Amino acid sequence: GWTFHGHEEIGARMMKGVFKQLKLPLQKINYIEKLIRLHLRPIALASEVVTDSAIRRLSANAGDDLDDLITLCRADITSKNQDKVAKYLQNYENVMSKVKEVQEKDNLRAFQSPVKGEEIMEICNLKPSKKVGEIKKAIEEAILDGKIQNNYNEAYQYLLQIKSDYLN
Repeated sequence: GWTFHGHEEIGARMMKGVFKQLKLPLQKINYIEKLIRLHLRPIALASEVVTDSAIRRLSANAGDDLDDLITLCRADITSKNQDKVAKYLQNYENVMSKVKEVQEKDNLRAFQSPVKGEEIMEICNLKPSKKVGEIKKAIEEAILDGKIQNNYNEAYQYLLQIKSDYLN
């Protein structure tokens, strides 16, 4: 088969002219350019040793259009060899799994109790201390364990339930 190196950049630059020539509305041109420019990136990330930061860069560059980008990548498979097609499709599934895994890790890392430390101190009549952190951690653990939902009202009610356990 033929390979046209750099076609993603050249294709992206050509889009404005193609849109004008076909009299297509220009509102979607940035979206189309982005998909064309990025369409080779997911397959490059299909290796086993891809870093979380590479996945984060792809997610950040594609933004809300990541699913559309993967759809374009799947459509861009041109091989007549069914084994090769199956391998590429599996590679895209692997990339999407890694994206989801990294996003979940990042969400957990950024996770915090809906009830803040200042409010815990006020409700429990505490000064800043290790005990405030322990109570906050207990609320976070209850959310992560599925005992309560991740919202303020349930976290607040849970705080009222457990505060006596920490104040004795």
